[in-house]
Amino acid sequence: MDSLPKIIVVGGGAGGLELVTRLGKQLGRRGRAEVTLVDAEWTHVWKPLLHEVAAGSLDVGDNALEFMAQARRHHFRFRLGYVEDIDRAAKQIRLSPMHNDQGEQITPRRTLPYDILVLAVGSVTNDLGVDGVGEHCLFLDTTRQAERFQQTLLGRMLRAHAQGGPSEPSELDVAIVGGGATGVELSAQLHDVTRQLAAYGLDELRPDEHIRLHVIQAGPRLVPALPERLSVATAQSLERLGVEVHCNCRVGKVTSEGVYTDDGDFIPAAIKVWAAGIKAPQWLANVEGLETTHNNQVRVERTLQTTTDPRIFAMGDCAACPTPDASGIVPPRAQAAHQQAAFLLRALRAYMAGRTMPLYRYRDYGSLIALGRYTTVGSLMGAVIGSISISGTFARLIYLWLYQSHRIALHGWTRTLLLNLANLLRRGVDPRIKLH
Repeated sequence: MDSLPKIIVVGGGAGGLELVTRLGKQLGRRGRAEVTLVDAEWTHVWKPLLHEVAAGSLDVGDNALEFMAQARRHHFRFRLGYVEDIDRAAKQIRLSPMHNDQGEQITPRRTLPYDILVLAVGSVTNDLGVDGVGEHCLFLDTTRQAERFQQTLLGRMLRAHAQGGPSEPSELDVAIVGGGATGVELSAQLHDVTRQLAAYGLDELRPDEHIRLHVIQAGPRLVPALPERLSVATAQSLERLGVEVHCNCRVGKVTSEGVYTDDGDFIPAAIKVWAAGIKAPQWLANVEGLETTHNNQVRVERTLQTTTDPRIFAMGDCAACPTPDASGIVPPRAQAAHQQAAFLLRALRAYMAGRTMPLYRYRDYGSLIALGRYTTVGSLMGAVIGSISISGTFARLIYLWLYQSHRIALHGWTRTLLLNLANLLRRGVDPRIKLH
């Protein structure tokens, strides 16, 4: 190639942003490649924190990373846009026009050429074909959706306070469909936040009387990724907080008034959140020549190259990567995306140099669930320690470290320490929750 090889990473989530940051520092800065990030948003928020954004316990303005600033600091380019299609023959991606909130066009439809393309577009909520989900449920796939939930909850609480209490019995009730990590963590955060909001002058509201929280799980237990003992402990912790846990409860229909189950039961709730399943974005399944699963995930080899095109790689939730024994695929988890970002840095350098490609091996380090400020539970796994269950302060510290390791990958140690110091200083001034 006469010019610099063009590497495009589509998707600025946890894995994609870590990868493009590393590529920029190692290849872009040294003039060995032209590295570009494409994303439909201006900023990045670590997706495992979106339930805190939704509850109002995390302010996006204080925690979002600006893609353009990150690109300037780490020697890559940022292009705003949604990917419409991939022209594999021409080695181009096509971006759709972007518009602002007033409907004015920001960027036109355009194409970007690539020599290497990495798909890191993550996942979106899968409504599983349940009637009424799209019309009546809120989702937590993006920062905007999480902020919409926070605004909906705050607006309803302010209205109920102004009129002396809820006008209807279920006006402030929240039904969360999906008992995985997102649903469980959101319910605990909401229990805390609704009581804090009441303490900030909304004295007409009595959370224990006016607000009911429901977690609805189709399977027999919450958070099936955890060992059964910890799943039971998680359910018991939520029930002690007053959260109503419904297991073995499959949703049949959602309306504006609440949730109907397949068994004929009705759970009234004005606010519904759907967190019951994920799939990759639909446009991936429409790309000619890419092999995808029923959930739109792109099938890849253990090199993370797509099965039909060695110039296109996929990682994170949107990739269906086989496990070493070919018994299944790597689970769509944040730790997998983090591992794959580090792996792809080596793999892409080997590919560009014409060397033998390494093979990705997923390492499961366990799962952690944070129940707001109340407790944290989880399991750790490793070759030396085996599998152990943890809870309380130790588990909370490890949970916090996961986010800090992501920030270190993006900013380095010094900048991460400064960001944490700034957050500590703001705690003495800012309210504990977002009030607007």
